[in-house]
Amino acid sequence: MASILICLLTFSLGACTSTANPEAREVSTATVESNDWPRVVTDETGDLIKIPAKPQRIVSTSVSATGSLLALNAPVIATAVAPQSPATDKHGYLRQWAKVASKRSVDALYEIGNFDLEAIRDSKPDLIIVSASGADSALVHLEQLREIAPTLLVDYTEKKWTALSVDLAKATGTEEAAASNNAIINRRVADLKRSLAIPAGTTASILSYHQGNISPIAQSTGPHAQLFEALGFTVADPPKEFDTSAQEREDFAFTSYEGLAKSVPGDVAFLLASDSEVAEQFSADTSLGLLPSIRGGNVFALQESFLLDFYSTQKILDYFENDFPGLAPAVQPQN
Repeated sequence: MASILICLLTFSLGACTSTANPEAREVSTATVESNDWPRVVTDETGDLIKIPAKPQRIVSTSVSATGSLLALNAPVIATAVAPQSPATDKHGYLRQWAKVASKRSVDALYEIGNFDLEAIRDSKPDLIIVSASGADSALVHLEQLREIAPTLLVDYTEKKWTALSVDLAKATGTEEAAASNNAIINRRVADLKRSLAIPAGTTASILSYHQGNISPIAQSTGPHAQLFEALGFTVADPPKEFDTSAQEREDFAFTSYEGLAKSVPGDVAFLLASDSEVAEQFSADTSLGLLPSIRGGNVFALQESFLLDFYSTQKILDYFENDFPGLAPAVQPQN
């Protein structure tokens, strides 16, 4: 599970150079608010992507973006899938949206890392979604894909999933679904913030714990931090000196195990994609024994939570609504 999670979160942006379509650049770039087609959207490179008609056959090469598409009721016919792990079902669908994908008969294209251009071509897509970063990125194949169908490049590591949802909605003509989903989340978050009543100044560290290995730790600029801060926590940033990331990123710092004890300063620790067994291992790690969260008994495991979309956000909110035991009293300083 450790290797799968790190694989899915690993940043691989590289040289994200512009590959503009000159014809599309002649079309107005005004934001489209109606269902009129064709329409033009701007992707992560600044390229203007002309979409002739409302998509009916969407292929997602990004397993990380597929959940957001499904939540919009966009017509996804096929998706790249993740390697088998506790985070996936037997098809490689992420568990938070696996049932939805199966119910809609979404095909599994290929496992990430085994790009299959012919499988995409055979799906006869009228819109292709590509991630600009992450282990599921097909950025190096962008030009080949644009020869098949309009191809939109997105980057889920640099923005909230709600913003990604809005971008995808513009490309798929599902603005109403995006607005509805975002409103649902906003209402739930506001209600939970009132009921949780987290004491002001309570700091939280959010991480995926891997003993002896690199552990991704959420940064205050990332989507996990934005969600937890909306619930009333103050997310503690890990120090940059222990970050092993090859390039700067907004969501996670990939922290060395040697620096972990100095990188989880929060009063509370939330362990992503974890269960009670992982929480016990974290709490029993002798190198982490002085962490405030461990000393205070405020270590909590979250399961379907490491890639945020409408479905996984709902799962996190369900946890806080139904299973969160509340914060233990803070440990008093020793004399």
